[in-house]
Amino acid sequence: MPISELTIRIPFDKLKSEFFRILIKHGFSGPKADKCADIFAVNSLDGVNSHGINRFPRFIKNVMGGFVKPDAVPSLINAFGSLEQWEGNLGPGPLNATFATARAMKLAGENGIGMVTLANTNHWMRGGTYGWQAAKNGFVLICWTNTCQNMPAWGATDPRIGNNPFVFAVPYHDEAIVLDFAMSQYSYGKMESLKNEGKKLPYIGGFNKHGDLTDNPGEILESWRVLPIGYWKGSGLSLLLDILATILSGGLSTHQINSCTSEYSVSQVFISVNIKNLHNYPAIDNSINQIVDDLHKSNPENPSEAIRYPGEHVLQIRHENIKDGIPVSRRVWENLTRL
Repeated sequence: MPISELTIRIPFDKLKSEFFRILIKHGFSGPKADKCADIFAVNSLDGVNSHGINRFPRFIKNVMGGFVKPDAVPSLINAFGSLEQWEGNLGPGPLNATFATARAMKLAGENGIGMVTLANTNHWMRGGTYGWQAAKNGFVLICWTNTCQNMPAWGATDPRIGNNPFVFAVPYHDEAIVLDFAMSQYSYGKMESLKNEGKKLPYIGGFNKHGDLTDNPGEILESWRVLPIGYWKGSGLSLLLDILATILSGGLSTHQINSCTSEYSVSQVFISVNIKNLHNYPAIDNSINQIVDDLHKSNPENPSEAIRYPGEHVLQIRHENIKDGIPVSRRVWENLTRL
């Protein structure tokens, strides 16, 4: 976020402590409030305000509405081999997802691969959070979630499928390569952020209410006609992710998730792979280095913009924000302090 008179810099610890204060007021225990506050604060630290400070008031609203239950924890429904099915009990989405990622890693450590599914959980905020969690511990992670009906199938005008965010994460040196993307060209959180900043989308992102393609985020938010990534390919991928999340977790499918305002009772899948016992493990770092080095040799269309691997820019943003403070909207910060 560029700095202007509408933007201020907030130190990480100050932002986290404000989240913590509010969470405690709304029934979270100390350890849960600390972990949840850390997730929201780190999301903003990494430059993802759309699922950090900007999303936090809506999260609190869902707590107040009873959609998110602060004291709920997942409970085991079924386990066989390296697969476990858990009931999310409408617990806080970020905490449930952190738990599921840790369980998937434990199963992978024991079996080489582990899968944990969650039924009836809540919005996990930034999916990349869990990719970083696993990769920083030396595990590959593949995970996804279904959502409410917030995207039209390709060729349709009414939303019947979800933008179902999907995450790939691979350990890389002391950090990670993390691809975190929704099935829509832009997530709703990103479009809301750009709309609030008075900006257009970098590329066409959907249709307005007249059926015209547009880069105006406000018009797309009004029409609910976001563009699937890859057009019909993204539409088909969204459908399959919903089907798999539903049947593997035993939870609700996109068409059964009633409200996009609260978006609760979603279904999620977390698959972790232990690469440390692979026969080629000693050569993996070198293999990735070669792939990344070749990518960096790409000829950029814009000479001022480097070609980066997914998650590479996050490291730069994180370093700047630790040093200078996290840039946030002055209006959003003032609203937060009044919560």
